[in-house]
Amino acid sequence: MDSVDDIYSGGMPKDRRTPGPAPRPVAAALDEVDQELVRLLTADGRMPNNALAEATGIAPSTCLTRVRALRERGVIRGFHADVDLAALGQPLQAMVAIRIGAHSRDEIDRFRHQAPRLPGVLALYHVSGANDYLLHVAAASPDALREFVLDHLTADPAVSHAETSLIFEHVRGIPTS
Repeated sequence: MDSVDDIYSGGMPKDRRTPGPAPRPVAAALDEVDQELVRLLTADGRMPNNALAEATGIAPSTCLTRVRALRERGVIRGFHADVDLAALGQPLQAMVAIRIGAHSRDEIDRFRHQAPRLPGVLALYHVSGANDYLLHVAAASPDALREFVLDHLTADPAVSHAETSLIFEHVRGIPTS
């Protein structure tokens, strides 16, 4: 049975490395069925439509319509693979806290545009507090991580400070209602 992802992708590969448009505001609150659909798909984005329908007690056609509506409303923004980075030769993960020196719009926009495209970058988070960004990165070794920080972050004129924290374990959360 096709998964919900297969149904909506039309077989076309999607490039999820670059940030897309800002999410659309969700106009109406989610009812219990929609919340359960989101919870189930968060746990398993490849769950087949018939299994989703059975788990929520609705007809498969209704389930398909509801999932489509959740996507159109921007509640579900995409489906992602949970990849074993060690199997890809990048067993070391880190969060790098970045402080931008000059808070000019041009420098911030340039950094925000460039950082997600750097090799090994998994995610970029704009945060509050002492730091401006957190960069989630994967690397093959401690030496490769050091080289990444030196070559791409401390060498960037916009970056005034970079502090690296190794990630020992990552467990994905499942939203609750």
